[in-house]
Amino acid sequence: MTTQPAQRHPCPPGACDCGREQLLESPEQLQRILLLTREEEKKLIARLENLKDFDDLQHLQQRMYQNLGLRVHIAPGFNEVRTMRGIVIELEALPGLCRKTRQSIPAAIRRGLERNPQVAFSLLDAHDLLGGG
Repeated sequence: MTTQPAQRHPCPPGACDCGREQLLESPEQLQRILLLTREEEKKLIARLENLKDFDDLQHLQQRMYQNLGLRVHIAPGFNEVRTMRGIVIELEALPGLCRKTRQSIPAAIRRGLERNPQVAFSLLDAHDLLGGG
C-alpha cells in the first residue's frame, strides 16, 4: 500500500490566486509545489533567514528547484545597491504557489542577507559589481 505525501491545504476561497484546482488536474511532476506544506514552509523560511554564506544560498536555490520546481532569481537591481532593497528577488510564476508564500520567500531571503551582509557582498561580487574581476 502506497501512501501519498502530505500536500498543502487549499487556501480559503477567494483568498488566493494560486490556481491549485487547475494544478491538481495536471501531471504529478508539476504538482511538486503542493508538497510545500505550511510546516515545511516554516522550515524553509527559517533556513533562508539563517544563510551561512553565498554557496549556502545557491544550494538552497538549487534544492528549491529540485524538490518543488520553484526557481528563485536573485540579482542586484538596475540602479545602485545601497540597501538590501536594491537586490531584486523574484520567483518564477508557478501554478499552485500560494500568494503568501510568493511574498514570504523573498522576504526571508532579504532578512537572511541583512543578517549576514557577507552573503550580499558575495552576491554583488558574483555579478562583478564590487570589481572582483
